[in-house]
Amino acid sequence: MKRLYFLLIAVFTVLTGSAQNPVKRPKLVVGIVVDQMRWDYLYRYADRYGSGGFNRLLKDGYSCENTFISHLPSFTAVGHTTIFTGSVPAIHGITGNDWVDELTGRSVYCTEDSTVQSVGSTSKAGKMSPRNNLASTITDELKLATNFRSKVVGVSLKDRASILPAGHVADGAFWFDDESRQFITSTWYMKELPQWVNRFNSKKEPETLIAQPWTTLYPANTYTQSTADDVPWEGKFKGEKTTGFPHDLSEVFKQDPDVIRSSPYGNTLTLDFAKAAVDGYQLGTGAFTDFLTINCASTDYVGHKYGPNSMEVEDVYLRLDKDLETFFNYLDQKVGKGQYLVFLTADHGAAHAIGFMQAHKIPADFFESGKVGKALNEMLKNQFGVDKLVTSGTNYQIHFDNKLIEQRKLDYAGIKKATVSFLQKQEGVEFVADLDEIGSESIPEPIKTMIINGYNYKRSGPIQIVLNPAWFAGSAGGTGTTHGTWNPHDTHIPLLWYGWGIKPGQLTREVHMTDIAPTIAALLHIQRPNGCIGSVIPEIGQ
Repeated sequence: MKRLYFLLIAVFTVLTGSAQNPVKRPKLVVGIVVDQMRWDYLYRYADRYGSGGFNRLLKDGYSCENTFISHLPSFTAVGHTTIFTGSVPAIHGITGNDWVDELTGRSVYCTEDSTVQSVGSTSKAGKMSPRNNLASTITDELKLATNFRSKVVGVSLKDRASILPAGHVADGAFWFDDESRQFITSTWYMKELPQWVNRFNSKKEPETLIAQPWTTLYPANTYTQSTADDVPWEGKFKGEKTTGFPHDLSEVFKQDPDVIRSSPYGNTLTLDFAKAAVDGYQLGTGAFTDFLTINCASTDYVGHKYGPNSMEVEDVYLRLDKDLETFFNYLDQKVGKGQYLVFLTADHGAAHAIGFMQAHKIPADFFESGKVGKALNEMLKNQFGVDKLVTSGTNYQIHFDNKLIEQRKLDYAGIKKATVSFLQKQEGVEFVADLDEIGSESIPEPIKTMIINGYNYKRSGPIQIVLNPAWFAGSAGGTGTTHGTWNPHDTHIPLLWYGWGIKPGQLTREVHMTDIAPTIAALLHIQRPNGCIGSVIPEIGQ
């Protein structure tokens, strides 16, 4: 009897000890991806940021100062998928915002899905899902680790930037539909919008925000990190005569609702919707860790239109900083300071505008891919007797009409060899690689590895073009900027950690975008995504 008594006490002690020592996790993880945010923006405007936004993360959080993208091309959908899978396009399959299916020759949009329907709109903007992502995400793994009791939600103006981070089993992913001027989703997630989304949409916040003209947040003469307000390499909104402030967007919005994307108000709208999502799903208030993914996309639209050195880009970051401060203060009250984990990064950076570079005598120019492609097809026709052998040059890759080559029994290896030889002679081209022979190509690291990481046999073209530094695809006289290359301006991104489990500090050794997901997995004590090739960043944890 005495033995039985002590045995029962021992069992009770083990059981209660286990109950008293559960795995420690934050109440909520918030992954913020600022679209097109170059790393140097953290410091370029630091003296103008307030104390509660970017500087809060820099001062009280941990900054990985040398975080790089390790794949090509450096585009939005690829970046978001890589962040949340810890993988690369060769494995997760998201090789661009769009790509050509090498087996069928069909052009594919990264999140298109003909098997689902729009929810919240009659437009086709909701026919989207994460189906094309071949790998699991860290958000998927959190759902699996908690037997689907964690809640996961994705928010963005862009469909791809909401869907791909939220993963395959999210409770919801929501994006802005220009036609209905409200946030929508697809039947992949639900049959109808939740009531909290309907309530948010009914307030018609886009109309309210865009009714005010976009003027500088501070006096224009204080924007000393920017060039003059009206320069030829910046873009204009419809009806504008100059590129300068103020921008009266209310009239443009009536005919062109997506104009809110190209203003700082798009970020305000996104973060307001994110707060509504936290409240609507009661994220961070349950027994299991929840995950909210947020993409602030207006920085990308503004950057594309104006370029990194514009007053508009400076202003959109100063305003985003204030919006982030408001959002973090909301999380402090709703979830509790120190109870949530935040990481902030970017999907890619951006090049300086070509006109800006040329004005300062720094080598840069446009690679006119349309003209080059036409000339390439003409050369191949003369040599092989068949027209239009090249079908696309998307993602700085050459795609061929494989069916036509097979039908005509043409020399495929010879076509590729002739293509490489032709492209190597074009102005602005630094390297051209036949991806079937990439191992023997004389291309320096890390560029060669970035090409290999980005190459998916079924979704990538067999010929890769690498341009001179500061060159990018476009037309002569074009305005604004873009991204997609291997160069640091496109691939050196911020990575800030803050809150639960994070010690203040700074890391100068090089880490990669693929390291984000395994680091989160380590912090949460869950499995890495199934295509993950990144490494844990151990220095960030307390």
